[in-house]
Amino acid sequence: MKKTVKLLVGVMALSVAAVGCTDLTVEETDSTFVDEGGSGGGGDPADLLQTNYNDLGAVTDQANIYSLHNHTSDEMIPPTRGVDWGDNGVWRTLHAHTWDPAHSYVTGSWNQLNERVFRASQTLDAGPSAQQAAEAKVLRAYFMHQILDFWGVVPFREVDEGPEIDPRVLTAQEAFDFILNDLESSVADLPTIGPGAQNHQVSKAFANFLIAKMYLNKAVYTLSPTDRAAGGYTFDNADMDAVIAAVDAIEADGYSLDPDYFNIFHPTTSASEGIMHSPSGSPANRMYMTTHYSQNPSGWNGFTTLADFYNVAAADANDQRLGFGPGTTGFDVNGWTFTGDNATGIGYGFLIGQQYNDDGTETIDSRSQNPLSFTPDVPLAGASTDKGIRIMKYHPSSSDFGTQNYIIARYGDAFLMRAEALLRKGDAPGASTEVDELRTARGAALLSGNIDLAGMLDERGKELYWEGVRRTDQIRFETFTSTWSEKSVTDADKVVFPIPAVALGSNPNLTQNPGY
Repeated sequence: MKKTVKLLVGVMALSVAAVGCTDLTVEETDSTFVDEGGSGGGGDPADLLQTNYNDLGAVTDQANIYSLHNHTSDEMIPPTRGVDWGDNGVWRTLHAHTWDPAHSYVTGSWNQLNERVFRASQTLDAGPSAQQAAEAKVLRAYFMHQILDFWGVVPFREVDEGPEIDPRVLTAQEAFDFILNDLESSVADLPTIGPGAQNHQVSKAFANFLIAKMYLNKAVYTLSPTDRAAGGYTFDNADMDAVIAAVDAIEADGYSLDPDYFNIFHPTTSASEGIMHSPSGSPANRMYMTTHYSQNPSGWNGFTTLADFYNVAAADANDQRLGFGPGTTGFDVNGWTFTGDNATGIGYGFLIGQQYNDDGTETIDSRSQNPLSFTPDVPLAGASTDKGIRIMKYHPSSSDFGTQNYIIARYGDAFLMRAEALLRKGDAPGASTEVDELRTARGAALLSGNIDLAGMLDERGKELYWEGVRRTDQIRFETFTSTWSEKSVTDADKVVFPIPAVALGSNPNLTQNPGY
C-alpha cells in the first residue's frame, strides 16, 4: 500500500549571490516523502541511514545552521564589503540581533533540521537492525537537539501520520526527555570506535558526546522559551555528574588531546580527537568564507573575528591555538620558523597583520594593489578588504583540503565540558587541573589560581573558536544578551529564535516565541 507523508515545514529556496561571496545554492522545499509500503514502512534501511549521514553536510555550509550559531555570537562578524556580503542585510541582522520571523536563515535552518529529523524517523520505520536503529536515533537526536537549542520547542511527526495531521509540538522538557532517551537507549547497540581521522560512523563515543552536551545544557534546554529568556539558570550536581561520566566513557574509548592543535583539522592526521566527522559537505567553506588573496586559493573576502575576542586569545603569545604565520622551509615570521607543509603563503589560526606569499614576499591585495595587512578593527558595513582578523583552521595546504572530513564532534570540546561540569559542581581546583592539562597540550601558560566561570568561557572560546558552539556557550554562561562591537541589542528574548512565519501558517499547534 502506498502512502504519502508530508512534513509541514516552510518553503525556502536560497541562492547566495555569485559575486565575491558565493559557494553553494541550498534548496529546501516543502517536503513530501513517499513510502512504498512493505514491513517496517518500506525502503532499504541501509540506504535511508546513509541519507541520514549525508544530512550532516548541512552544517558545513556557511549559511543557515552555521550562521545561526556563529554570526549571532561575539566571535564572528560578517562585514559588508562594497557589494560583497550585502545580501539584503541577512548577515548583518544576525550579528546585530535584529532578525525577525521572516529571516531566510532562520527559516532555512528550521526546514533543514526538521526535514532531517523526519528522515531519521523514516529510517527507524523501515525495519533496521538494532545497530542501524541506534545510529539513526543518535543522528535524529543530533538534529533535534539543534532545534531545541535554537527554538526551545520541537515539532514532531510520526512517519505514519498523513498530511492532514499537524505535527505535535514537544515542550522544552518533553523534547529534552525524548532526545536523551534516543541517546541513552542507543549506546548499548552502537560500536566502540576509537579516535580516527575519518570517523564517519555513529559510535558510543559520539552518543556520549551528545549526552554530555545535553546534560551540560539541561538547565537551559528544559526551560520554556519564556523562562529561558529570564535567565538565572540552575545547574544540578547530578546533571554535572552525568556530563563527567559521559566524557569519562569517551576517554575510555581511547580519545585524548592532540599535542599539535592544528593537526586536529588536517583530514588525514587528526588521530586522537576526531569523534565524528561529516561524510558530506566540505571543510573548505571555512577557508573560502573568510580569506581574500591574490593567489589561489583566493576566497570570498568575507567573515572575520572581533578584536575583543582575538585579544583574549592573544594574551598568551605561546598558546598554539593563536596560530602562526606562513612561509616555506626556513622562512621565519612572527617568531615562528615554518618547516614546509604550507605551500600557499597562508598562516594558521588568527590571521592578523601583513600577509605573505610562499616565497616570503608581501601578499598584495588584488583589489587595492596595496600590501594585504589584516587589521583588528572592522565595521559591520562599508568594510574594505583589509579590515578584520581572519581565521584559518582547515588549511588549504592539506593534501586532502576540500574532502569530506568536517568535524562534528571532537575530544577537546568534551574535555572542556567535563572541566566545566566540575566547576559548576563547586570543584574549582579539579576544573583548574583539567584546564591546565589542556593548556599543557596547547603550549599555553598554566593557570595562576583556580579558574572561574568567566575564565572557563574564555577557555572554550580559545579552544573552539569558529566550530559552531559559541552561541550555545554564551547563552549557558549568560553573556549572550550583553553588547559587543556593532551589536547593541540586549533583548533577552533573543536567546531563542522566532518560529518562522511560514511554519506558523502551516501548523496551528505552533505558537510564536516571546518577543517576536
